[in-house]
Amino acid sequence: MTDTPATPEPAEPPAAAAAPAPTDPIAAKVAPGYEFDGTALELGGLMVDAETLTDVHIRIPLGMLNRHGLVAGATGTGKTKTLQLIAEQLATNGVPVFAADIKGDLSGLASPGQPSDKLTARTKSVGQDWSAKSFPVQYYALGGVGSGIPVRVTVDTFGATLLAKVLQLNDTQESSLGLVFHYAKSAGLALIDLADLRAVLQYLTSDQGKADLADLGGLSSATVGVILRELIAFQDQGADAFFGEPAFDSAEFLKTEGDGRGRISLLELPNLTDRPAIFSTFLMWLLTDLFRKLPEVGDPDKPKLVFFFDEAHLLFDGASKDFLQTITQTVRLIRSKGVGVFFISQSPTDIHEDVLAQLGSRIQHQLRVNTPNDAKALKQTVDTYPTSSYDDLGTVITTLGIGEAIVTVMNERGAPTPVAWTRLRAPESLMAATDPAAIEAAVKASPMYATYATAVNNPSAAEALGEKMAAAQAAEKAAAEAKVAAKQDAAEAAARKKAGKTAKPQKDDDSLLEDVVKSSAFKNAMNTAARELVRNMFKRH
Repeated sequence: MTDTPATPEPAEPPAAAAAPAPTDPIAAKVAPGYEFDGTALELGGLMVDAETLTDVHIRIPLGMLNRHGLVAGATGTGKTKTLQLIAEQLATNGVPVFAADIKGDLSGLASPGQPSDKLTARTKSVGQDWSAKSFPVQYYALGGVGSGIPVRVTVDTFGATLLAKVLQLNDTQESSLGLVFHYAKSAGLALIDLADLRAVLQYLTSDQGKADLADLGGLSSATVGVILRELIAFQDQGADAFFGEPAFDSAEFLKTEGDGRGRISLLELPNLTDRPAIFSTFLMWLLTDLFRKLPEVGDPDKPKLVFFFDEAHLLFDGASKDFLQTITQTVRLIRSKGVGVFFISQSPTDIHEDVLAQLGSRIQHQLRVNTPNDAKALKQTVDTYPTSSYDDLGTVITTLGIGEAIVTVMNERGAPTPVAWTRLRAPESLMAATDPAAIEAAVKASPMYATYATAVNNPSAAEALGEKMAAAQAAEKAAAEAKVAAKQDAAEAAARKKAGKTAKPQKDDDSLLEDVVKSSAFKNAMNTAARELVRNMFKRH
C-alpha cells in the first residue's frame, strides 16, 4: 500500500513590503496624514515644490465625503477635471452623483477617454494605472430648456423663501409673499405655476379678496405691485418653463445601476449668464427637497449622494438673512441624511463664512492676484488653512500649475489632514463634451422620459380663483340688476300714489244717480213737485 503524499500547506503570502519612509521633510510630515484604513478616493501625488513630485498618495476617505467640501480656483485651472475625477471614483464605489453641467464638459463622463502621449506622461508621473472608461450618466434640463429630461417644480413646493431670493425681494416683500403662500395653503389653492401666483396676488388685492385677509393683516397694494413686476421680469427670463407639472422627484438622483455603480446625474444649465439667480436657487431647492425627504442615517460607510454645487457664488449674492439661514441649516443638517455637498467657486471668500466653516475638505486650485481685492482674498484663503509645511502658502497658491491644487481633507477621525500640494490624477472618461446626438438618444431611451417629458395641466389656483371671481361677478351683476329693478318698481309705485292724490276719480252712472238722489236740491225739488201735485188735485174737485 503506497502512502498518499500529504498535501503541502499553502505558503503564507509574503508580507507586503512597507513603503520606504519619505526622506523629504515636507513629505515626511504630510504622508502619515493620508494613510487611511477604509476606502479612499485617489486625488493625486504630493509635490514638495514646483519640480519635485513624490510617491506619496493624496487621498480622501470615502466615508467622510458627507462632511462636505470646496473646490475653488480661477477659471481654467482645472476645477472641472477635478469634479470629473471625483465623480468617476464615487460612481465606481456605488455612490450616486449630482452635478450641474455649466459648460457641458462633464457630459464626457458618459464616453471613454482618449489616450495621448501627454496624458500617458501625466498618469505615469502620479503612479496612475489609467484606462479609458465610460460611466452611467443621466441628463436633465430645467423645465426642458435643453436636451435633458425636464426637471419641473410647483410654485408651492419651491416655497416663498427661495422664490423671494430669485425675485430679489426685500424683507418686507418677502414677508408679504410668505403671507400669500400661507393664504393659498389654508384656502386649498394649488400654486402650480407662476400664473397661479399672479392670480392669488391679484385676488387678494381685489375688494373680495381683501376681506379674506382681514384677520391676517392684509397686503399692501404697493408691495403686491412690486412682486407682480418682479414676476413679470422673472417670466421674461423664461422662468415659466421651470414651474409646472409633472413635478420632478428628487429621489431619482439617488439611483444606482444594475452593476452596482452609482448613477451620475448631470443638470444642463444653458445661458447661465442670462439668468444666474434662477439656476443657483433651483440647485438650492433640489438640495432642500432632498433634505426634507431623506431619513436620518447618521454617518454611513459611504454617502447616499454627493451633490456638486457649481458657480456657488451666485447662491450667496444678495441673499437675505432668512435665505442664508436656510442654506446654512440645510448644509449643516443634510450630512446626517448621508448627503455630501461640494461647493465650486473661484474663491473661498465667495462662500458665506457660516457655510464655509462646515466644509471639511478643501481642494484649492490656482488663485490669481491682479487687484487689491484679489490680494485680500488670497490672504483670507491662506488664513483658513491649517498649519502648512510650505514656507509661503500664498505664493504656492498663486503659482500652482493647471491640474495642481492645495488639498486638505477630513481624516477618519474627523481632523484636518496636513496641507498637501497635489498634482491631480487624470479622469478616465472623455475630457470634453459627449456628442449631442448620443446625449439625445440616451435621454429618449431613458424610462423617465415618458414620465417627465410632457407637461400636464392640472386644476390650479388660477382656475379656482377664476371660477370664484366669475361667480362673484355674476352675483354682483344680478344684485345690481335686482337693485335697479327695485328702484324702478318703487318709482312707478310713487308715481301712481302721486297721481291718485291729484286726479278726480271718474264715477259710473249708478253712482252719479245715487249722489243726485241723496242731494238736498233733489229733495227740495221733490217736495215742491209733491205740493203742486196735491194742489192741482184739490182744484179739480
